[in-house]
Amino acid sequence: MRTAGVSLFAFVVLLLAPLLGAADVSAQASPVAVTCAATPLAAEPTAFPLTITDDAGRQVTIERSPTRIVSIAPSNTEMLFALGLAERIVGVDSYSTYPPEAGQKPQVGSYLEPDLERIVATEPDLILATEAHVATVLPELDALGLPTIVIEPTDLDEVFSGMLRVGTITDVSSRAQHVVCELQARVDAVTDAVAGAPRPRVFFELSPDLYTAGPGSFVDDLISRAGGDNVAAGATELWPQLSAEAVVSADPEVILLADHEAGITAEQVAARPGWQQVSAVQQGRIVLLNADLVARPGPRVVDGLEAIAAALHPELLPESGS
Repeated sequence: MRTAGVSLFAFVVLLLAPLLGAADVSAQASPVAVTCAATPLAAEPTAFPLTITDDAGRQVTIERSPTRIVSIAPSNTEMLFALGLAERIVGVDSYSTYPPEAGQKPQVGSYLEPDLERIVATEPDLILATEAHVATVLPELDALGLPTIVIEPTDLDEVFSGMLRVGTITDVSSRAQHVVCELQARVDAVTDAVAGAPRPRVFFELSPDLYTAGPGSFVDDLISRAGGDNVAAGATELWPQLSAEAVVSADPEVILLADHEAGITAEQVAARPGWQQVSAVQQGRIVLLNADLVARPGPRVVDGLEAIAAALHPELLPESGS
């Protein structure tokens, strides 16, 4: 079993949920138009019952192709929609806001506090959860005999393998292969574009009290693939809190703000005592980043990679301006 850690989305909810409400004015990057080199071969139908090992190291048996699916995490909801499984979704958590059609699905409580009674009332034959639920609602779901899969990717590769796994479980392997093929092609386009380019020092600001992404975190992987060096790469925690002095000493050349929805602006960052000497402030490279694109490890995380790469290497991957 992998060592359990707090997912970025759970961390964002805990830190910023009481402060959210500002309009989203974050930068986006234009998705790269790609066509897979070859259409994936038609997958064989899944043989049920199917036993898999989920991301919590649990052995879970799926008796038949699920037709009533509950997602209690936004990343998993987005994955289900990307795989064309919208009609099978019978419940989502209250944070599942994308795509817009997700808002029309019955809600079964919040991400960190799913409502067990509502979940049971949907009569699900598959529930998609995350590490955040392992010590809370998962034991009760297991006790009720409800098949629950924990999906907790730690990097892009695991996002894709998770999508393929869900495609197998739901008997839409061909669709999953095609979606992953197109996403991987976009990732390859980014890494090819930034290969050999100078790697700017990057500070990813998760909250106003300077929590950030440490080594082994999902965001650290994205920054590296986007052609940057994370200034917190030497930290000993997944989500460390840096002092203002440590950030100034690291002298980031780009600052990515994932807490702007809590009211933090580039102007406020530039006005912090002592930060006027930071290269990113002097060069005006404080970029507002849509936190959903990096906090939800689903298909849109490739949009997040493209947005980060555009912020780090605008001459190679210009932003769309949307």
